[in-house]
Amino acid sequence: MFREDFVWGVASSAYQVEGTDAADGRGACVWDMFAADGRVFEHQNADTSCDHMHHYKEDIALMRHLGIRAYRFSLNWARILPEGTGRVNEKAIAMYRDMILTMKENGITPYLTLFHWEFPQALYERGGWQNPDVVQWFGEYAKVVAENFSDICEYFITINEPQCVVGLGHLSGVHAPGVKLPVAQTFLVAHHLLMAHGQAVINLRRYAVRPVKIGFAPTGGVAYPYTDRPEDIEAAKKVYFGFYNPIDNWTWNVSWFSDPVFLGHYPAEGLKKFAPYLPEITQEDMELIYQPLDFMGQNIYNGYYVRAGADGEPEFVDRAPGFPKTGSDWPVTPEAFYYGIKFLTERYPLPLYITENGMSCHDLVSSDGRVHDPNRITFLDSYIGAMQKAYDEGANVAGYFLWTFLDNFEWADGYKQRFGIVYVDFASQRRIVKDSAFWYQKIIETNGRMLTMNQTTKEILFLDPVCTHNIWGGTRLNREFGYPIEGDDIGECWGISAHPSGDGTVASGAYKGMKLSELWEKHPGLFGDTGMDRFPLLVKIIDAKDDLSIQVHPDDAYAKVHENGSLGKTECWFILDCKENATLVVGHNAKTKEELEQMIHEGRWKEFIREIPIKPGDFIQIDPGTVHAIKGGTLLLETQQSSDITYRVYDYDRLSNGKPRQLHIVQSIDVITVPAKSADNSVVHTEKKDDAIQQLIQCPYYTVYRIDVEHRVETWQDKPFALMSVVEGEGTLNGTHLKKGDHLILPDGYGKVELQGRMQIIASTI
Repeated sequence: MFREDFVWGVASSAYQVEGTDAADGRGACVWDMFAADGRVFEHQNADTSCDHMHHYKEDIALMRHLGIRAYRFSLNWARILPEGTGRVNEKAIAMYRDMILTMKENGITPYLTLFHWEFPQALYERGGWQNPDVVQWFGEYAKVVAENFSDICEYFITINEPQCVVGLGHLSGVHAPGVKLPVAQTFLVAHHLLMAHGQAVINLRRYAVRPVKIGFAPTGGVAYPYTDRPEDIEAAKKVYFGFYNPIDNWTWNVSWFSDPVFLGHYPAEGLKKFAPYLPEITQEDMELIYQPLDFMGQNIYNGYYVRAGADGEPEFVDRAPGFPKTGSDWPVTPEAFYYGIKFLTERYPLPLYITENGMSCHDLVSSDGRVHDPNRITFLDSYIGAMQKAYDEGANVAGYFLWTFLDNFEWADGYKQRFGIVYVDFASQRRIVKDSAFWYQKIIETNGRMLTMNQTTKEILFLDPVCTHNIWGGTRLNREFGYPIEGDDIGECWGISAHPSGDGTVASGAYKGMKLSELWEKHPGLFGDTGMDRFPLLVKIIDAKDDLSIQVHPDDAYAKVHENGSLGKTECWFILDCKENATLVVGHNAKTKEELEQMIHEGRWKEFIREIPIKPGDFIQIDPGTVHAIKGGTLLLETQQSSDITYRVYDYDRLSNGKPRQLHIVQSIDVITVPAKSADNSVVHTEKKDDAIQQLIQCPYYTVYRIDVEHRVETWQDKPFALMSVVEGEGTLNGTHLKKGDHLILPDGYGKVELQGRMQIIASTI
């Protein structure tokens, strides 16, 4: 969870929410002209929008009711200075002062952004951001802001998303002022923006009536690794701060806009790549840009996959078909949020505020008069959870501002997109609090404790299994179960395992990407807080194309002493398939320890071993000390203690890599039980039954069940946890699709289980 002083807020911008008033005295900005030219969706405009300028007292009171602690908002430059410089609009000063005081009266800390794209039209007609005088124009505006608001506001942000101002406004022309400048001119615009930022910092500090804290809020999509391999992480970081975009889309870049501000220099790679397009950049320019700051902001919404290619260079990876997207068609990528925070806080030495994050949904007012937006809740839960993960790992994150509080005018998209946690009926100006706002209220109240990642989830935990190559393995695990591993020697699928030799990975949901061992350690509540020092069970599917070695396992006491504290290995087998007249080795024929040693040393294997007949559906318990071997042609599911201790007694003199495999004669003789358990007690014959749950065994280490689903089976998960492996067919579990080869865990407290379809499941618990 987050520290007590973590800042939880919402964000907006002046032009998107305020609206206008015939008597407000504001000047026109470039967005007014852009909208007047019909370049906004459905020829919409922001003349009214949320009418926040007349409703801010109610809106801020609503923030207070919802527990919001901070409000990041912007001033409209053209409202305060109608011509951009010179005459100050005192009505605007009075309104914004009252707005800030209202925030403070409601216990909400103001975070004031000077420029969120409300560029005065009068200054645009004088050359706008291409005019070098813009640095002083913006400096004059910052002076007015400092003189009029620093007594009641402590936190200031100079510029929001310079990448968008340059790229969308001056390169592609899809945002105001809607021009398509030559590439070289866009670099001049970008340089002036950064110089203006520096001048604003100087003037804010110089003219403030008390010490203030100042930041800068760029943006950029996050390059994040396709896997957690170190080489993929490094490849993603290289792209994130690198220069891989084509020149006609160059502005979507992090380091070009952040390195000068936070590190004092443009990145060398960019200077080299962009050399033909750059304006003159002087030492004085860099000194102006690089001003002392108190924090950095970053707006993060989504990202894109990167991995290390075969040549070691980064390569981009396409998303899978059906990848989740928001209402604005942006991909949902909480992993990008995690890595973006990690990468930024590693590179730049200031506390980080997430100054924008959120999603657009196709929100509707339901028949009950409310707005239910579960997709937004899921989005925010995953993103804020990703932020907490980075935070827990040491990322210096100081606050989070959700975009946005009110549905508003979303720039060129007009009112098509709804990002707010409060619904706005733009015709009546009625506000309706969405479900997501109440959810966010709980997150703030608990300082993040109510995030799914901090709860014992009732979600099904699907595992990505670990498959192994074995000298005796075959192809059925790939052919019949669909496990994505190639080769003709795939012997084992460790379907549910937290053992170091094959630690499974959570495949989806709140804990996606976590190893089972990590989940067991960090979230013991999922497993009933058993107090055990390790996950106790291991479930395998074994495909024996050839005979396995004749072997034996120790018990707990022997393994603890002789195998570095390992568990012993009690196991059991459920036969999925086998040849006609198939057998297994279970037990031996020695009557005494002396006879046992003699048979082993003399290699009297046919005389020594005991084979028993088997058929599909048979169940065999293998206690420690039991000599055993799986014969070729057998496919089975094994449930066992979480141990990988095996003592080979005999391996048919087979070679592996040209050498005989190691035998463990001394240890085997130590642990083999003499005489062996009766063959009559070795096998339990089970039969398929319609819609039935059959207990196969209950021992001190596990209880195992066979579940046959022909139509519908209902049960209740009231154990610390339940393991399930689908070994045949398909169906659903509480509506979630299951198929052959799936391995899953139902956590503690999962409750009612409803299975439907045609499938066979082997389940176990402790």
